[in-house]
Amino acid sequence: MKELYGYIDRHAQEYIALLQKCCRQPSISAQNVGIREMAALLVEELSRLGTLPDVVETGGNPIIYAELPGKNAGRTISFYNHYDVQPVEPVEEWVSDPFGAEIRDGKLWARGATDNKGSLLSRLLAVKAYQEVYGQVPLNVKFIYEGEEEIGSPHLGEFADRFPQRLKTDGFAWEGGSRQVGGPLEICLGVKGLLYIELRCKTASGDLHSSNAAIVKNPAWRLVQALATMKDAQDNITIDGFMDAVREPSAYEMECLETLRFREDATKERMGLDGFINDLTGIPLLKKLYYMPTANIAGFKAGYIGQGAKTVEPGSAVVKMDLRLVPDQTPEDILPKVRAHLDRRGFADIEVVKLSGEPPFRADPECLFAKTVIKCAKPVYGIDPEVFVSSSGTTAMYQFCHRANLDAVMFGAGNEAANIHAPNENIILDDFVSAIKMAATVMEEFAKA
Repeated sequence: MKELYGYIDRHAQEYIALLQKCCRQPSISAQNVGIREMAALLVEELSRLGTLPDVVETGGNPIIYAELPGKNAGRTISFYNHYDVQPVEPVEEWVSDPFGAEIRDGKLWARGATDNKGSLLSRLLAVKAYQEVYGQVPLNVKFIYEGEEEIGSPHLGEFADRFPQRLKTDGFAWEGGSRQVGGPLEICLGVKGLLYIELRCKTASGDLHSSNAAIVKNPAWRLVQALATMKDAQDNITIDGFMDAVREPSAYEMECLETLRFREDATKERMGLDGFINDLTGIPLLKKLYYMPTANIAGFKAGYIGQGAKTVEPGSAVVKMDLRLVPDQTPEDILPKVRAHLDRRGFADIEVVKLSGEPPFRADPECLFAKTVIKCAKPVYGIDPEVFVSSSGTTAMYQFCHRANLDAVMFGAGNEAANIHAPNENIILDDFVSAIKMAATVMEEFAKA
C-alpha cells in the first residue's frame, strides 16, 4: 500500500478542503436545516467516483445509496455513515463559527467534523484514491448515507424493508470510531441500545402566581419525586424490572477491558471532574462504562429560568431521558416497565412518550470482517488497536445487521477530545488522513481475506 499511502499524503490538502466544504454546509436533522443541500453535495461527490447515486425518499430525510463493482466480484464491503449533525446550541460556547470549519492547532473545528462527516469522507476518499492509483476498487463497494441518525434513525428500518438486496454484504464498516490522541485506533464491534423518552406532567391550564403553590400541585415537583424513584444514591437503576434481562459480561468481554488504555486522570481533567461515580476506577469503571445500562436525565423544562426573579408556579413540566440498554434489553421491553413503575407509585398523571428506540447490537469478534479490520490497523497507525466489544454509545447497527444476520465493525477518524454533540467539535487532521488510509487498507485486505 506504499504507493497509495504516498498518493493520499500528496493530496491531503485537497481532501481537507473537501471536508471544510462539507462542514460548512449545515445539516441539522433535529431542526431540518440544510439537509437537502448536504444530500445534494454528497450525490455530487459520489457521482465523481463513477457511481449512479439513488436518493431514496423516506417518511423523513432521504437516504443516499450508491455502489461500485470491484475486481473481486464475490466480496462486498458496505460503508454506512450519516450526513446529519447535532444542533450547535449553546452557540455562545463555541470559540469559532460552528459551520466555519476553521483550522487551528492541527484541527478542523466545526459541527459534524467528527460526527460524522470526517469518517464519511474518509471512506469516500479512500475509494477515490484507490481508483486514481490502481483503477478499479479491489471489491464491490456499497455506500449508505443516512440523514436522520442524530434523531434516532426513524426511517432506516423502512429502507431496510424496501431494499433487502442493498443490505447484502460481507461486512459493514459502520459510522463513528475514534482514536486516543497519539495512541491506538479504537475498533468497536457493537453498541448499546437506546430508549429516548419524555416524561410530561401538567397540573394547570397554564403558569400560575406562585401563591397558588399552597393548594396546587407543582408539576416540576411531581417529576422530581418520580425521578427520585428511578435511581438510588449509589447510581443503581431502581425502575421495576429494568435490570432483569441484563446479562453478565462474558470472559472474552472482560478480557477486552484488560487491553484498554483508558486514561482516567486525563479524562477527568478534560471533563472537569473531581472523580467518577462511586469513585470507581480500573476494571469496575470500564465495566460500568461499556457493559452496564444507564438512565440519564438529558433535560428538564419548567417555569421561569430567565434573568431576575419571577414568582411563578409552572402549569406543566417536561423531562427528557435517554436510557442506554445492553444485551438482552430492548426498548419494547423497557418502555412498559417505566410506565408500570410510575403507576405503582402513584404517578399515573405523568405521561410517558417514546421519542426513539434502538436495541443493542454485538458483532461476532471471530468473523472474517472483524479479524481483517483489526489486522489492518497496525500498518496504518504503527500500533495494535484497542478492541471494544461494545461502544458506550448508540447507533443503528441493529436495524441493518440483526435482521440480515450481518456483522459490523466501527472504526473512524474521531479522537477522545472531539467534543461530539458539544460545543467546539473538532477533528485532528492527521487522524482524518490516517482514516483514509485505513479505509483503503481494509478494502484491499478484505478483498483478499
